[in-house]
Amino acid sequence: MIDEKQLIAQLTNPASREQGFRELMSQYKERLYWHIRKIVISHDDADDVLQNTFIKVYRNIDTFKGDSKLYSWMYRIATNESITHLNKNAKRANITSEELKEQAINNLESDVYFEGNEIQIKLQKAISRLPEKQQLVFNMKYFDDLKYKEMSNILETSEGALKASYHIAVKKIEAYLTTG
Repeated sequence: MIDEKQLIAQLTNPASREQGFRELMSQYKERLYWHIRKIVISHDDADDVLQNTFIKVYRNIDTFKGDSKLYSWMYRIATNESITHLNKNAKRANITSEELKEQAINNLESDVYFEGNEIQIKLQKAISRLPEKQQLVFNMKYFDDLKYKEMSNILETSEGALKASYHIAVKKIEAYLTTG
């Protein structure tokens, strides 16, 4: 595993770009997949969004300024691609993105790639009822253990607002789990 500076150097050099991109995918595909999967729920959709994310990263690596970590930049791309994917599928089905996520969660029990139990499905239902921003913040903090500073770079929101969103999300999830 090479460090981020070496990886960026490989990615921005036409002679080593392909090798750098293979290394990038090797290092980050699993983490990005699970981030995307928490947003879009479905394994097949997560695979599609992950592929689109890496295509965007490949095409736009020259625009990466280095203001944030490479992973934060890719995480933002993956988040935006996931939301775009949900909105596009919801529009195609003529339903809201919330209704689309609800359908996906209801399909989790029959998803061969989902290894969770009844409690995990209930947690996913609770998360899906949160507003989009609170869902993202909760997933990033609870599951991905990101620091508020990293989330601030990814979501382009102040750390204070993110802390408030997380706190509110936790309260809503607790309420759902104890009453729902």
